Amino acid sequence: MSHSTVPRSRAEAKTEKGTGAGAPAGSGGRTARPGGRRREPKLGLRPRFRRDRTLILMTLPALLLVLVFNYVPILGNVVAFQEYDPYVSENGFVAIFHSPWVGVEQFQRIFEDSAFWDAVRNTLVLFFLQLVLFFPVPIVLALLINSVIRPRVRAVAQAILYLPHFFSWVLVITVFQQIFGGAGIIAQTLRRHGYEGFDLMTDPGIFKFLVTAEGVWKDAGWGIIVFLAALASVSPDLYEAAAMDGAGRWRRMWHVTLPALRPVIALLLVLRVGDALTVGFEQILLQRDAVGPGAAEVLDTYVWWNGVRNQDFSYAAAAGLIKGVVSLGLVLAANKVAHLMGEQGVYKK
Repeated sequence: MSHSTVPRSRAEAKTEKGTGAGAPAGSGGRTARPGGRRREPKLGLRPRFRRDRTLILMTLPALLLVLVFNYVPILGNVVAFQEYDPYVSENGFVAIFHSPWVGVEQFQRIFEDSAFWDAVRNTLVLFFLQLVLFFPVPIVLALLINSVIRPRVRAVAQAILYLPHFFSWVLVITVFQQIFGGAGIIAQTLRRHGYEGFDLMTDPGIFKFLVTAEGVWKDAGWGIIVFLAALASVSPDLYEAAAMDGAGRWRRMWHVTLPALRPVIALLLVLRVGDALTVGFEQILLQRDAVGPGAAEVLDTYVWWNGVRNQDFSYAAAAGLIKGVVSLGLVLAANKVAHLMGEQGVYKK
């Protein structure tokens, strides 16, 4: 009888089982899952803090900035339910405790104001235009740049497209003014050849398309970087397998590239929908007087005009609170749609 067929006693079997004999070296007595993956012991709060204390210390300044400039000002929304008067006290913050309480009177004023609904309409129109015309542009450009074989050409194209992201809105609008304005290059060239010039920068009818074009030129490069980073994680083996199965360039893009981009597209789309009521305060404020408030008034400029210029702080706070609540609802709804599509979205289920 060979050594491998010699029966073992029960005591020896128990000893082997207790000491972990036959387990892989270095397992440390940890139990293995059915798939061969070892179950790591769950760490408590103190061990996790001790392990990650360096990363926590690195993120503390950013957390403090977010807390001070994003969360603490939320407490000031209480003035939306008051007739806030900053001159009641020498300290504007202390004036919150001395201003009379009016309940929902400010919200009633807002809903009865036709200028508020005009601002809502302009905001939604701008959002849908930017979603349809601006959101797909970074995806298309990222696919085109990714298809370029030479790395040097790809890097140059990416740098040129990303450069306007660093320009201020003042500079971006100045560039468009010098091109499409009444004294711009195109208008002067037309007049020089006997045609009538034009001034697109003061035309209320195309203002929304002009704003969208400015946003595409300025911020498309940032989206390109995000999508190129997602494309870099796609395994080349997938493209090779699809090519061996006879898939052409378009089929590889449709069945390999776009599914790889889908989680990023879903995440950015959720964030974009949550930012629907914020369509560029500084950009529109700089051009508001040129086309008039009927075409350029959005919720952000409406809040600024009533709160800062007219000093109706409670009214502006109520309008801003409505905008924040609606934006939160849009984020939750868009995230739910992302979950139904099988994507993670901003947070998990």
